[in-house]
Amino acid sequence: MSWRLASAGVFIPDGDEAQKWAEDELEKAAYQEAKPNWFDQLARDIVDAIIGLFSGDGSGNIAPFAATLIVMVLIAAIVVALIIWGRPRASRSIRRRTDLLGERDDRTAAQLRAEADRAAKSGDLDSAVVLRFRAIARALLERDLIDPAPGATAQGISREASTVFPVLSARLHDAAVLFDRVRYLDVAAAADDYRAITEIDAAVSAAAPVHAAEPEGVPA
Repeated sequence: MSWRLASAGVFIPDGDEAQKWAEDELEKAAYQEAKPNWFDQLARDIVDAIIGLFSGDGSGNIAPFAATLIVMVLIAAIVVALIIWGRPRASRSIRRRTDLLGERDDRTAAQLRAEADRAAKSGDLDSAVVLRFRAIARALLERDLIDPAPGATAQGISREASTVFPVLSARLHDAAVLFDRVRYLDVAAAADDYRAITEIDAAVSAAAPVHAAEPEGVPA
């Protein structure tokens, strides 16, 4: 290690030591996290490629029409990629909700269904109904079909789910009403109640979501 003494009495490292300090500093997590992700880099490369068409030594060799066509193809490719794969999203482990219907619960939909069935078999139909509605809500979250605010109620989840399953709107509302009646009004659940909410769960799982309104037919 080589050092020199500045006039103010401060030790200053030589060039090699200063470079090592800089490299060590840049290895810290804060700098690594600030690096652009793959999507940022791809977008930057595409923009650089487009700019390169109109600058540099070889730009004059590309006819204006050809340059415009290439730009249009690149833009179309980006749009298609976004439609197929969507924007980069945070990992599921980060996005996974632990708050579910006002309580901390990170069980999967499959786990909640299994717990509901066990409760029903043991005769605890109240818990079975509550757990089954939680399974419906969790399954919707796992499929990224709803994005309820923290602390969302059963009715709120039902309304949001109805936008992607309009044909099941009434049944989803009935399931939310049943959940509220058992969970908050202390109304005892019956075997028919659990059977009904199980059927609603199965219907939602089997149904195809409607993400956008279907285009109206053009009359002949």
